[in-house]
Amino acid sequence: MWRLLRPDAEAVLHDKKARKSLGRYFDVMQNAKPAKFQLAKKLPAEFSETDSTEKLWKLHDELTGAYYELEKHVDSRLKLFSELETPRKSFLDLKIEIARRIMENCHLCARRCGVNRWKGELGFCGCGVQITVSSFFAHMGEEPELVPSGTIFTLGCTMRCLHCQNWTISQWMEAGELYTPKQLARVIERLRSEGCRNVNLVGGEPTPWLQQWLETFSHVNVNVPVVWNSNSYYSEETAKLLAGFADVYLLDFKYGEGTCAERISAAPKYWENCTRNHLYAGKHGELIIRVLVLPEHLECCTKPILKWIAQNLGENTRTNVMFQYRPEWRAHEIPELRRRLTQSEMEKAVEYARRAGLKNFIT
Repeated sequence: MWRLLRPDAEAVLHDKKARKSLGRYFDVMQNAKPAKFQLAKKLPAEFSETDSTEKLWKLHDELTGAYYELEKHVDSRLKLFSELETPRKSFLDLKIEIARRIMENCHLCARRCGVNRWKGELGFCGCGVQITVSSFFAHMGEEPELVPSGTIFTLGCTMRCLHCQNWTISQWMEAGELYTPKQLARVIERLRSEGCRNVNLVGGEPTPWLQQWLETFSHVNVNVPVVWNSNSYYSEETAKLLAGFADVYLLDFKYGEGTCAERISAAPKYWENCTRNHLYAGKHGELIIRVLVLPEHLECCTKPILKWIAQNLGENTRTNVMFQYRPEWRAHEIPELRRRLTQSEMEKAVEYARRAGLKNFIT
């Protein structure tokens, strides 16, 4: 059925540009290679819960290099994944333990609220310790290479975009349903068995739930690519934990260097955090960047974003220049956001992408 709804999702399998930038994802999707979380489960990690956090981070840095060596050997078939033993403790277990400790003084996102979520304290995102799910389903509206995408929408967000289209999810206007990691693992396995190409961690924002997501995948028994669908406003520590876990970074690049991020989304230092996290993503996984074009924000945001992508990540970076903006939630509080894009603005955005030298962008 999805092939009738989205013929481009079938055609993209033969798209040379898409396959060049997302080659490993396509292989994992088609079960030709193991997902990163599967490999992370096979990499031994000798640590104790009594070790200092500093010691755990040092080990994590060492094992990140070892992980990518293992991935290279398995991908080239110098080692067979089926012959790898499952260790008592793994690289994935180490990530879970570090993320658990971060939540004691929470700094998973760029805000670094410092609350102890294990003691019931809530920071800006409003997220506690048990993951709260709005819905999950096979999404047909994502980029063609992702469709059908096994999306899992979690409540809470690290930003406050006044034009948020998922505001009932991001702002806890829904009750949601509590899930344990084992329950979520079964959801993921079901989505995969129903033909989803990936599992798409979205919201809201997945960042506050990183520890729970890592633990969830320790219980997943099928091969499925992990898509980290984020606003990019997360800490460097989170970026490090995502290395060797996220197969595809589906990252928003929302604003330029000015004050737009703080004015519209209450996100100070967005550019600084966003650019760093895109560089991490480009180094440690495969990347799809979403650039939502906003009315009257082409010069301050769209143009410099597209230029930065081309110059820092390369002309073949898969980039979605998005024209889906519509006034939602509290957009009326920002005068220029009270309307949709004009045809002229859409054409100008495409021209900026071309001038920047991007050769693998879609609209």
